[in-house]
Amino acid sequence: MLLTRTLEEKLVSLYRGGLITGGVYIGKGQEAVSAACGLFLQKGDIFAPLIRDQAGRSAFGEPLLDVTRTYLGSRKGPMRGRDGNIHRGRPGDDQLAMVSHLGAMVSVTVGALMAKRFKGEKNFVGLACIGEGGMQTGSFHEGMNIAAVEQVPLVVVATNNHYAYSTPNEREFACHDLVDRAIGYGFEGYSFDGTDLSACLDVIGGAVKRARAGRPPQLVVASEPFARDCLKVAEQTIVDMNLLDAETLVQWHRDAAAQVDEAIATAQKEAPPESDKEDWCAISTRELVDHVE
Repeated sequence: MLLTRTLEEKLVSLYRGGLITGGVYIGKGQEAVSAACGLFLQKGDIFAPLIRDQAGRSAFGEPLLDVTRTYLGSRKGPMRGRDGNIHRGRPGDDQLAMVSHLGAMVSVTVGALMAKRFKGEKNFVGLACIGEGGMQTGSFHEGMNIAAVEQVPLVVVATNNHYAYSTPNEREFACHDLVDRAIGYGFEGYSFDGTDLSACLDVIGGAVKRARAGRPPQLVVASEPFARDCLKVAEQTIVDMNLLDAETLVQWHRDAAAQVDEAIATAQKEAPPESDKEDWCAISTRELVDHVE
């Protein structure tokens, strides 16, 4: 959580300075939910993060240097500097590249899980992230339906930050709580406070465990009130429980800043892609295919 917050604050600064092409979409305030998503997955699981899930990507194993190389367009990055930061994935590690944040990744995750089932693989789960705005789209409903019909081991983690762009909850849906929809889909549903790290770990970890054990697909909905910062809440809880002192916490911040600065400095020294020498294809490049194989 802390490393991601530190990284994204630095990326915003670089973007405002004109050093990053495209956009920078941060997950400030969502790190507790996102980190919990990545923490409980293991090798062989499918992970479908969204734009604001850098904490989950990091917890699932994405190296910090790969992140800075991608944002800064380094030729040594996973995308070879040819693509932006939004739709990146790690196919060799079963982290799916995001097609869209508007519900599409639920169906993609279901398809990946069914492929594993057809291959005879065992003990795997898939976790797809979604925002409450994306839950109102047709593609989301289709994905949820087929997941329940096929009884795939899927966990859908929904983050409700109470606004879809500028649309408030009351103009998005009429049910009391989005988790109420779970029974209609054929899912098991749970809701929790997404600013409470302990609750995130408990509910998301439990959902992953149940899905892996063969229970029905899981829908968990995190409420993310904007005024409550999950990182500050977690840090205060740690201090209050005497798990560490304030001085150690300050050192954690320094260590995170040093790691981020080193990764950014490394990426900034590396060469950008050479467009005339790249193998531009409609689907992929030979280099990326070789990397996966």
